[in-house]
Amino acid sequence: MVYSERQASVLAAARKLAPVQAVLVTHPPDVRYLSGFTGSNAALCITAKAAVLITDGRYTTQARQECVGTRVIIASRAVPDEACIWLEKSRVTLCGYDAGITTVNALERMRKGISGKLRRKFFFPLAQTAAGLREIKERSELSQQQKAANLGCKVFEQMLGVIAPGMREIEVAAELEYRARSLGAEGMSFDTIVASGPRSALPHGRASMARLPRKGFVTLDFGVILGGYCSDMTRTVHLGRAGDAERKTYDAVLAAELAAIEAVHAGASCGEVDAAARDLLYKAKLAKWFTHSTGHGVGLEIHEGPRIARGQQQKLLPGMVITIEPGVYLPGKFGIRIEDMVEVTRSGCRIMTPAPKSWIEL
Repeated sequence: MVYSERQASVLAAARKLAPVQAVLVTHPPDVRYLSGFTGSNAALCITAKAAVLITDGRYTTQARQECVGTRVIIASRAVPDEACIWLEKSRVTLCGYDAGITTVNALERMRKGISGKLRRKFFFPLAQTAAGLREIKERSELSQQQKAANLGCKVFEQMLGVIAPGMREIEVAAELEYRARSLGAEGMSFDTIVASGPRSALPHGRASMARLPRKGFVTLDFGVILGGYCSDMTRTVHLGRAGDAERKTYDAVLAAELAAIEAVHAGASCGEVDAAARDLLYKAKLAKWFTHSTGHGVGLEIHEGPRIARGQQQKLLPGMVITIEPGVYLPGKFGIRIEDMVEVTRSGCRIMTPAPKSWIEL
């Protein structure tokens, strides 16, 4: 029998597509999700009779501590080669692999690890292995993500007393990341975005040496990792007294974000949620400046499925964790983005990042 329901589900899903006897998992987040192993180099082989994690000698102790219930093999050669040898010895003749993750070079390496008579047809391409399963979070995962989100909110509230004109964007990012680490974050979910003044019109404006203006917007987009799970949030604040155009644009973005959140519920399509934000900005004559999708899934990776974007027909399901993050970017002037992470529920959604987002003027 396989070690866990997760492993059984991955194998069962693969068998709906082809008569595979095994699944080979190599993407580190998938390996972690299915086995508990957090190291950087491993392959997980799943058959109906066994689940075996293969890694290298650096992780001998760690793998045996983390992979409770899963057999651990310490490779005496390259991990992919060891995995292929184990699969062939287990009488596997057709093995599924994640074609969306595996490179052409890696697949060729895997094939070379199989004996000549089996090599050509041994590996069967799967659209994914564990990625779809990971979209629906279990209670323990939701709890861990909420802790990460709470930590991020606390950091943002602390930063409101730190941000000041004249600071360099990179100094703001450094202070934010220091505070996150001091509060227990394992790391940042991605490179912290701090974009101020005209640079706030850059949707992914990484922190630069530019100084914060005396008057203007400052966008902070960041997330923390806690227990392996990511958080993600964006808040845009204004330094000094703003004009009517800035306030009206901010109000429109906030209204669009709230409309999209209101549209989130089990059974809604991802495209419907995107349209809720986009339609409101269209009415405000700002839609042409909303240049990206409305959101994405978050979990062990900062960008997971589902994709909350125009035309996406995938239905939201209870337990999914997604972002809602409309934005407006006026080149050479300013940009505004407001982002929350939400849990999809049967009747609606639950906001996981309750940090202040009404107009903030510092």
